[in-house]
Formats: sequence, C-alpha cells, structure tokens
Amino acid sequence: MKRFILALSLLTSSLFASSSVEERLWDNGDTLLQFLQRNSIPMALYYNLDREDQELASEIASRAKYQILKDTNGQIEQVLIPISDELQIHIYKSKDEYKLTFTPVDYTKEERVLRIEVKTSAYQDVYEESQSSTLARAMVRAFKSSVNFRSIQKGDKITLYYSQKRREGKLWGDITIHMAMVEINKNAREIFLFNDTYYGRDGKELESFLLAKPVVYKRISSHFTTARFHPVLKRYRAHLGIDYAAPTGTPVKSAGNGTVSFVGTQGGYGKVIKIKHASGYTTLYAHLSRFAKIKTGQKVKQGQLIGYVGSTGMSTGPHLHFGVYLNNKAINPLSVVKIAKSELSTQAKAEFKQKINAYEEALQKIQTNPPKEEEFGNYIEF
Repeated sequence: MKRFILALSLLTSSLFASSSVEERLWDNGDTLLQFLQRNSIPMALYYNLDREDQELASEIASRAKYQILKDTNGQIEQVLIPISDELQIHIYKSKDEYKLTFTPVDYTKEERVLRIEVKTSAYQDVYEESQSSTLARAMVRAFKSSVNFRSIQKGDKITLYYSQKRREGKLWGDITIHMAMVEINKNAREIFLFNDTYYGRDGKELESFLLAKPVVYKRISSHFTTARFHPVLKRYRAHLGIDYAAPTGTPVKSAGNGTVSFVGTQGGYGKVIKIKHASGYTTLYAHLSRFAKIKTGQKVKQGQLIGYVGSTGMSTGPHLHFGVYLNNKAINPLSVVKIAKSELSTQAKAEFKQKINAYEEALQKIQTNPPKEEEFGNYIEF
C-alpha cells in the first residue's frame, strides 16, 4: 500500500521534502530498456515482464512528460512514466531493490459547459475564453467536415458540453466533447457523442475520418482495452490496439493517406511502422516480419503496401497489432475503421435519444464558462 500512496502523491506530498523531483520529456525513439540501462536500474525489470507487459511498455510516447524522484544522495527512488491518460509505469525502490508495476493515473473528472458568441473566429474565441487550444482543436475535430468554421461570422453562437481530467490540481490529458452546437446565421448544427462516434440529432453519423482495415485477417485475437484491473493476476492490464491474427507474410497496407513517421524496431512491438494522418491521427503497425520499400518522411496512400505480418518483438504468434492514436492518445481502432457513413438501428436510436436527454439535462445544471485556467497539462507536449 505504501508504494501506491507514494505514487499518487509524488509531486505534492511532504514525504518528499528532503528529496527532489525532476520532470523530463521522453526522448524520441527511446525505449524502457534503454532508460533502465542508462540510469543503472537492473534491466531484469524489463526482461521479467510477461509478453503483454513488454508490449505495453512500448506505448511510451515521444515527448511524454515523466517524473523522477531522487533522494538526497541523487539516487533514483521512484519513476512515473505515463503510457496513456489512465495508466503509467511505476518504478520504485523497496528494501534497496527496484521493482516495476503498472498503476492507474490518479485523476478526477469534471464536466464543463462553454457558451460564447463569436467575435473573431470560432477557434480563436473558444481559445480566448477557455485558454485551451486543446478544447478549440477538439471542437473542430468533433464537427470534422460537417461545419465549415471559416463561414462562421461575428454574432454566431457556440455551445460546448465537455469533460476534462484533473491531476495534482492541474488539467490533465485530452478532453471529450459530449455535445456541441454551432449556430450559423440562426441555423443550429448539433452533434452528440454516442459509442465513440458523433451523430446528428437524427441519428445519422457525421462524415468522419475513415480508415480501412490494414490487413486480411482470420480473426481478431485481442481487442482494445484501457486500464483495467485483472481479477486473477491482481494487477492492471491494458491493450491499446487490436490484434489481427494472420499468417506470416500477409501483406499489410496503410489504413489511410498519410506520411510515414517511423520505420524500425520498438521494444516489445518488434518491427514497427507509424504513419501520421490528417486531423491529428496516427496509426501504428507492429510485429511485422519485414518492411516494404518505404522510408521515414515518405507519403503513402490508403491501401498502399507498407509491410508484412510477422511475430517480431514479444509475440506468441503471427499477427498484426494495429494501433490508432488521436493527438498521441490511444483510441479504439474500431471507432474510426469504417466502411461508410451509417445510421443507427431502431434499438440504438432509442438509446441514443436517452443519451441526448441526459446531455441536455446536464447542460442545464452545469456552470457556464468557469474561470480561465492554464493550458491543459497533457502528458504529451503537442
């Protein structure tokens, strides 16, 4: 219990009055194994992890903020390295022996409502009122191509109902817009979040960023999950992507148009390709057996061959681990891998209407335009 208390109060507890905390940014291309070696921490901490945890350790994002606690002699006592908004790697000393575990990030969630009348532009005015470019980007991303924000004029109105996280008194991670309304020349455009997808009030899905399935597969061998406590193992697990089981050598294709941002080896993920797409999306293709003729910085088209299924890294069999990230935050790939725009079924529409009612009730209860704060304390430097 002691180590959990220390982890959750790393930055504020008086227990560390005689110690020092350093906040650093994770180097591009760095791995947990390299970090341990560089800081004279036994590499056995990594090698003793099971396959799933070694793979999870590969999720540390470039430029992620992490903390190191040192004692008065400059020796490392604890390290906290976030791998998502909700889960972090915790390295700590216990009886002069280093240990490693995965622990949930301690945060509170709060709901907010922002209402503004446009003076300059939708993006700029949302930023000015909230002091958050994260919120302004989330608004544009939520509406995607259903609203041309350049057509918004002075006097038009915007309402955003969203949730945000707070950690150690600071805003943390990305935000979620649950409901939004843009009134252009007294014509309201509304969106509502339902099952990770935005719909209009009529239950029709908004045109969204579409990704194609990257591989012909036999089955999905592992689905996407965020931080969850495993009842048997008695520890936290996560799987921040989808595993498509397929024979070694099966072609892997780019899920969308984009630019290759990484080609190489990445810890437990083995041979990896990362591709940056529009609207802040990135896709990851892991455990490849080999790469096609591509290189970092190259532009690729949706459906273009980029590699071949394999079992490199920590893998028990040939499969493609496919990850999707929005502003460096892992999201469920199935929420954006779609064939075409869809409309909710009759049963889902009933649930959707209940969700709309809940959103509108919350909209009436929540304080409008809370005091401005400093920019969101994301674990990623955007």
